[in-house]
Amino acid sequence: MTKSARSTDRSHLVGPALRAFFRIARRWNLSAGEERCLLGLPACSTLYRWRREHRGRLSSDSMERISCVIGIYSALHAIFSDGRQADSWIRRPNIAPQFSGQTALELMMVGQMNGLRVVRRYLDGQVEPEILPQPYAMYS
Repeated sequence: MTKSARSTDRSHLVGPALRAFFRIARRWNLSAGEERCLLGLPACSTLYRWRREHRGRLSSDSMERISCVIGIYSALHAIFSDGRQADSWIRRPNIAPQFSGQTALELMMVGQMNGLRVVRRYLDGQVEPEILPQPYAMYS
């Protein structure tokens, strides 16, 4: 498949992805600077156009970033029954080793794509903890 065919294939996802991202950004009370950072630092004019029109060209990197944000948001709402608690979690310091006392938002902003992935993996592990085999279970 050619590069243009791949971008055409995902063009129908741009509107829904941007709508979801900006809905989450409102729930998380993100500033424009925080939105830009999570999206991979598009130009300010591009960010405002995306926010206003929910259309445009998104790179694979931006789509992956939005996917991580949606996954983080979904995991938080699966973990916490209180929506306000779920939405405020990203701004609370975290003692888990991956965070080193930072907030999830700080890790997502400082670590860029890697930070988004770390937060997503951490939360996915909280939603569906890995089931480790019991060492002697098969022998009982």
